[in-house]
This record gives sequence, C-alpha cells and structure tokens, in this order.
Amino acid sequence: MGWVIALIVGGIAGWLASMIMNRDASMGIFWNIVVGCVGSVIGNLIAGVIGISGTVKEFSITGLVIAVVGAIVLLGIVNLIQRGKVR
Repeated sequence: MGWVIALIVGGIAGWLASMIMNRDASMGIFWNIVVGCVGSVIGNLIAGVIGISGTVKEFSITGLVIAVVGAIVLLGIVNLIQRGKVR
C-alpha cells in the first residue's frame, strides 16, 4: 500500500512543481508522477544533508514539501539542459 501512496503523492508533487515552473501544459499525468517520484528522491537527499527527515510512503506535509522541492530542482535541471540544446 505504501507504493500506491508514494505514486499519488509523487503525482501531486510533480503537478505542483510543474505549475510552479510553468511546465504544466507540456506534461501529462504520467510525467507528473515520474517527476514527483524522482523529485522525491532528490528532495530526500537534499533534506538529509540539511537534517530534515520526511518520507512519501506515509503521507505527511513535510514529505510532500520535500517531494515538491526535489521536483522543482529536477525541473530546473531539465530546463537548463533543454535551454542548452536550443542554442
């Protein structure tokens, strides 16, 4: 059951991050889930370095915020890579 919650929270985190980064129109639900789940891993790595703990397997506001921050970082990296390809 934990992985189902992780997918749902990952999808919400990816959707929120894509709205914040103005990429919502170019992403579908599948990519929102992927970005949210990968962003959650990145967010947990960043949070671990600064001493904050939170997980997406059990729903918590801290876990959601960490996942959204990680997804924003991931989308920022993707934006930088795509901007370099255009030029």
